[in-house]
This record gives sequence, structure tokens and C-alpha cells, in this order.
Amino acid sequence: MSKNVGFRGWYYFRMGWSTYFAFIFAAVNTLTVTYYLAIEKYPLLVSIFPSFINYVVIVTGIGIPILVLIGYAHWKRTAAFRTEVDIAYEADPFRSRILSNSEITVKLNLKLMEIMLRVSQGEKIPQEEIDKITELKNELSEFVEGRVFRDRKDLTYFKDNLDKFKI
Repeated sequence: MSKNVGFRGWYYFRMGWSTYFAFIFAAVNTLTVTYYLAIEKYPLLVSIFPSFINYVVIVTGIGIPILVLIGYAHWKRTAAFRTEVDIAYEADPFRSRILSNSEITVKLNLKLMEIMLRVSQGEKIPQEEIDKITELKNELSEFVEGRVFRDRKDLTYFKDNLDKFKI
């Protein structure tokens, strides 16, 4: 991790700049420019916004709720955010690895619990089910041994086998 100090600093700088400084700077800049270059030049608009402070209060009072609704729509009601998440998983091998590992782990744990319940109730596991489990074990072993972070194997595996692990 220490070899990435420069890039980590660059990343933190960009996050601080874009999330906080640029946001505040852009808001102040937009309010100032629109008032002094547009509002001040038209008497009708000056009668609605007699001072810069009045303009800021009215615009932020209307603008903030509208922007909150737009942000809500982005996260909850449109395909835009889902697309961003898809791209992040496609681009970040660590996310893809976590996704495939967690899906495999949950499905395997459910299967193990099913087997444990059968065994604890004295039931014998049919040979065809043992064969399916052995096949799954071999497939997963081959998958785990052959994958690296730089390939797309985790994401491809997850997409290809999404319904395969259904119990």
C-alpha cells in the first residue's frame, strides 16, 4: 500500500475537490454570476429579486428541494445509478471478486445446511445428490484456482452462473 501514496493522495484530493470545494465554489459562482450579469440588468427581475441576498434565499429555497428530488430520482427511480454500479463492478476486479465470492458462499452455506439437516435427521443422501455436489465442488475448485484479479473471470463467472446456484 505504501507504494501507492501518491495516487492515494491524488484520489483524496480529487474527492475533496469535486465533492466539497468545487460544489460550494460552483454554487457561489453560479448565484453571483446569474445575479450580477442577468438579474441586475432587467428591471422586472430586480423587482422580484431586489437584492443579492433575496435572490440567494429564494433560489436556494426553491433549488435545494428540486435538486434533492433529482438526486432521489437518480438513485431510486431511474436506471442511471444501476448503470453506474454495473460499470463500477465491470471496472473494479475487487468488487467483482467480492460479488462472486459472496454469492458462492451463500449458496454453498444453504446447501451445507440442507445436508446437515438431512444427516442430523438420520436421512441418507442420495448418490445423485452427492454426484451433483462433487461436480459443483470440482467446478468451483477449478474456478478458484484459475482466477486472478486482472482478468474478468469473476464477473463473467457470476453472470454466467447466476441461476446455476439456485437451490
